[in-house]
Amino acid sequence: MMKLELHILQNFAPSNLNRDDTGSPKDCDLGGVRRARISSQCYKRAIREAFVTHQLLDEKEWAIRTKRLVEAVSERVVAIAKIDPDRAKQTVVRALGGAKLTAELKPEGDHQVWKTQYLLFLPSRIVEELALLVSGHLDALAPPPAKAEEPKPETAAKAKPKSKKQEKSEAKDEVPVELRKQIEQLLADGSRTPELGLFGRMIADAPEWNVDAACQVAHAVSTHRVSMEFDFYTAIDDLKPEDTAGSDMMGTIPFNSACFYRYLVLDVNDLTRNLGDDADAKKQAKKTFAAFIRAAVLAIPSGKQNSMAAHNPPSFILTVVRDGGAPRSLANAFVDPVRPKTGDHGDLVGQSVVKLSKLLAALDGVYGIEGRKDLSFCVVDPDGTLAKTFTEKAPEAHHRTSLDALVQAATAAAFGGTA
Repeated sequence: MMKLELHILQNFAPSNLNRDDTGSPKDCDLGGVRRARISSQCYKRAIREAFVTHQLLDEKEWAIRTKRLVEAVSERVVAIAKIDPDRAKQTVVRALGGAKLTAELKPEGDHQVWKTQYLLFLPSRIVEELALLVSGHLDALAPPPAKAEEPKPETAAKAKPKSKKQEKSEAKDEVPVELRKQIEQLLADGSRTPELGLFGRMIADAPEWNVDAACQVAHAVSTHRVSMEFDFYTAIDDLKPEDTAGSDMMGTIPFNSACFYRYLVLDVNDLTRNLGDDADAKKQAKKTFAAFIRAAVLAIPSGKQNSMAAHNPPSFILTVVRDGGAPRSLANAFVDPVRPKTGDHGDLVGQSVVKLSKLLAALDGVYGIEGRKDLSFCVVDPDGTLAKTFTEKAPEAHHRTSLDALVQAATAAAFGGTA
């Protein structure tokens, strides 16, 4: 089973990239001390955004995660079929109901929006494909004529309200069987969509649509102890008279600065299977593999960036390609937190690289290299000595001088070819 491990050290300037429910940067305990933390969910979204921002995938390969599928599809139905927007929305709601996906009107600001019961993770191409299918079957999806209600005896017992399960079953039965199958097939299809292949999806009401994720993403954790800091800010009204003292707004923003260890694993076989498991899927898996490395490296969470602009790319990237064997996190290199010191590589990044190399060598000594095909690293090394220090501890490691070279080497090891 071919696997890729990514080990990344990334030092951020003062920032609040991923907040908890109090607005403070997320943290955790490791080795008995508090550490800064960025959740895996936060980084997954940043990776997905990097696919788009850095144009690493074609637009037809993008995915969307949304509750607003009715709104998006109905806009296209209006454009294609030239029908009233309200009719288009009702038609799309009935179409989704045929696939047991319920949608309800929910308040949003001063208006209401159709939203599905839960977030759907779908290929972005679904919006156009579903709109074309709905537009071609407007009559079949039209609601049945309303039946006149018969007067009920005053003594009749009140009917019990329908359960969600009953409502979904009835909505499904209102759509013709053949059309329902086409709608379900569209919504179920996640092949040829790299983001679904990488991150998977789970739909409780349709387990047959589920996709097992090909990658695993750990929470990013600081390599050192972190203390919370607070930025006290004030704002002045530009039109306030000059002789009036005081601010017109004040508050605090919690933040920290940390060097994070990030760890990701990608199963190449699972990715290929998720993309279709044929010749075309293998080609796309290779493209997705390279795009995933670049996106993981270039991904930066967006929290509070307008206030702090912590646009700091990684300082160190290590790729491990294994054909068999279990992946290995190197997070335990920092159970004893890094402490800055004077001398060579005394800063947090340098000390973190040294600790990482020591644990890598120690694990190799105890457990062997377990199917390792390639061990490559790339480092931002102003004085040119950190790469030498790392290779002294890990002599099998290949120093790649650029991200392009690193990606090329890992891809060649995983799929064949030359670095």
